[in-house]
Amino acid sequence: MRKGTKAPNDLAVLSQLTAEGDAFFPGTFPKVPHMTRKLYMAAIAKWCLRRRFAVIMLWLAALAGVTGAALAAGSAYSNSYEVPGTEAGKAASLLGLAFPGRAGSSDTIVWHTTDGGSVRALGVEQRMTHTLDTVRHLPGITSVTSPYGPDGGGQISKDGRTAYATVTFGQDTDHLGAGQVKPVVSTAKSAAGPGLQVELGGDAIGMAQPTSTHLSELIGIAVAGAVLLVAFGSLAAMSLPIATAVVSVGTAVMGIQLLGHVMTMASFAPMLGTLIGLGVGIDYALFIVTRHRRGLRRGLAVADAATRAVATSGRAVVFAGGTVCAAVLGMFVLRLSFLNGVAIAAALTVLLTVAASVTLLPALLGVIGDKALSRRERRRLTEHGPQPEVPTGLAARWSAFVERHPKLLGCVAAAVMLVCALPTLSLHLGTSDQGNDPAGSTTRKAYDLVAEGFGPGVNGPLQVVADTRGDAAGKVALDRLTDTLRDTHGVAAVSTGTDAASGDIQVVTVVPTGAPQSQTTSDLIDRLRHDVIPRAEQGTGLKVYVGGETAAYDDFASVIVGKLPLFVGVVISMGFLLLMAAFRSLGIPLKAAVMNVAAVASSFGIVVAVFQWGWGSELLGLGRAGPIEPFLPVIMVSVLFGLSMDYQVFLVSRMYEEWLETRDNRRAVRVGLAETSRVINSAAVIMISVFLAFVLSGDRVIAMFGIGLAAAVALDAFVLRTLLVPALMHLLGRANWWLPGWLDRRLPRLSIEPRERLEEPVAPAPVPTPTPLTPPAGRPVPGDAVGPAA
Repeated sequence: MRKGTKAPNDLAVLSQLTAEGDAFFPGTFPKVPHMTRKLYMAAIAKWCLRRRFAVIMLWLAALAGVTGAALAAGSAYSNSYEVPGTEAGKAASLLGLAFPGRAGSSDTIVWHTTDGGSVRALGVEQRMTHTLDTVRHLPGITSVTSPYGPDGGGQISKDGRTAYATVTFGQDTDHLGAGQVKPVVSTAKSAAGPGLQVELGGDAIGMAQPTSTHLSELIGIAVAGAVLLVAFGSLAAMSLPIATAVVSVGTAVMGIQLLGHVMTMASFAPMLGTLIGLGVGIDYALFIVTRHRRGLRRGLAVADAATRAVATSGRAVVFAGGTVCAAVLGMFVLRLSFLNGVAIAAALTVLLTVAASVTLLPALLGVIGDKALSRRERRRLTEHGPQPEVPTGLAARWSAFVERHPKLLGCVAAAVMLVCALPTLSLHLGTSDQGNDPAGSTTRKAYDLVAEGFGPGVNGPLQVVADTRGDAAGKVALDRLTDTLRDTHGVAAVSTGTDAASGDIQVVTVVPTGAPQSQTTSDLIDRLRHDVIPRAEQGTGLKVYVGGETAAYDDFASVIVGKLPLFVGVVISMGFLLLMAAFRSLGIPLKAAVMNVAAVASSFGIVVAVFQWGWGSELLGLGRAGPIEPFLPVIMVSVLFGLSMDYQVFLVSRMYEEWLETRDNRRAVRVGLAETSRVINSAAVIMISVFLAFVLSGDRVIAMFGIGLAAAVALDAFVLRTLLVPALMHLLGRANWWLPGWLDRRLPRLSIEPRERLEEPVAPAPVPTPTPLTPPAGRPVPGDAVGPAA
């Protein structure tokens, strides 16, 4: 405001805001709701600026409090893929009745003679017997089944060079800590020596393997910091998005750990939340800080610039974060408890990053003052005052190049997306196991030793659980079924158990000839369920279910595949409706829906090439090629929907604003692309860096998410939003903005990011004195959403 002018009253401010709203969406917005929304965001920003130190302390206190509670409560994650109502789920229920005491995790110790000797040799037997006895007396171990016992002949390979022992813990994997597992690993490993290799496998052992989670987080943050420093040229401005993301994500991760005690929460949920939270958190803060810096360069006071940034870009951030939360919570339509926890974890992380972006970030902006600008920018502002910002450089040249060659560039972009999407046609959903671990891990070595010595199916046996219901005919039918199973194609071995607590429930262990994740094993499961077993049950009271981990994974994948079309349809439809209401067009949301599908398909093509085909997976330390996790499509579709909506809104909002002013489609597309492409590309580079850093975590599932999301963001930002979308918009012309009148009248009105009147000059703020946080009295800056400071 200029000195000496009269402070505006509330009515004047509201009238000005109404004019802004009508300029952005002419004749479409009710006056009061639009002003209320903008003033509400501005009020939040002003409150946080005035009480900036209190806001910072509140966030730090929340982080400390939730962290303390989570550490005191411990973790309670789950890796159960069982789906109630499936055949594997029914088999698991019967197994719980048959073996009520077998709740603990069952793992293996495998040893192999590398010098050609036999594991039955006296020296080897004595050494391993002593080792197994030591393991048996470790805390938390309930039993150890040795191959040297009277019933252990089946645990020694036919060539006599490989043997394994079964170690049963007192608790299942979800309730075991690394402190209980590591002594078992170290004790067993101490038996290794010249000519004798000792390895360990199993879920509990896998949990104790070292990971590089924190290293990947630090690398991602470091790369994001480097990009921000180049973009801003200010160390203080660079630190704000990182600080905001770290505080909000840290609070969310600890909250996820607490939620694990009240609902099913996958063990990878915290890491997935960290991956998503750091990416979107830094990006959201980047958008707000960029708008804040623009205001400072135009001569606004720090408080005015921060308030306007939150009132404009902050609203876009709230919209973008809301779409991500809505998309991930859409996983509830699948009705799978395993994915419900993942959805809550992702939504909580995004919610807290949005909250921090519109509260903690303005408080930090108030603390650093005009240091959000680089020294060069502050000096230029002091010497020359505010200067108009005209898009120049590479962004402007690229926008003009796309305008001149839309057909050629559109075809090139479409070809790139198509080539990347081709591997998706061979997508095979299934659950990876320890055979997909890195080659140097003890779990991978144990898996390979068992597969070589006993056959690949031993790593994933099927459990045929039978309930005879006290029927004599049923028991006879079960005996016949057991004999039939031995002669069934795809079955390597069959064995029966005798220690069931209920005499009516019996378990037959079936070892397939194929590996657990192979298609032949899935075919065997289908053949048993739909052909072999129904014939045995016919005319008797016998009820037989095929269960076990391998069958449970197969059922889980089948359920996901069956519900995936519904889920994708819901997510795409939601995005279509939101964009249609925001941009009053059918062409914009239709293109966005197609682009979203293209981004998902192309990113999955890259995931398939790396993980399923094995292109570089071993070199990257990601293990052997294998199937793609069945829940990956669901989570990636929901997350990518929210992220792509973010870029779509940021790009098209500026185009739409220019279209409303000029009704010139070519100019609207050219100006919109020139003014937004730099920020979109910077945001994309940050998100890609964070996602790729998680490839170093050592967790195959998280690495899949990291590579998949990084590929999707790269294709979305550099191929779709800055190439294919503007090329198509140039080709379609005015048809981009067509909407039937009857539909226009019935659609609700959405204002995502209110317009700034950049064409009106702004008086320079007094420099070099420190910029006050409370603006002096006077006329408000045109387009500003706030009145005088209280």
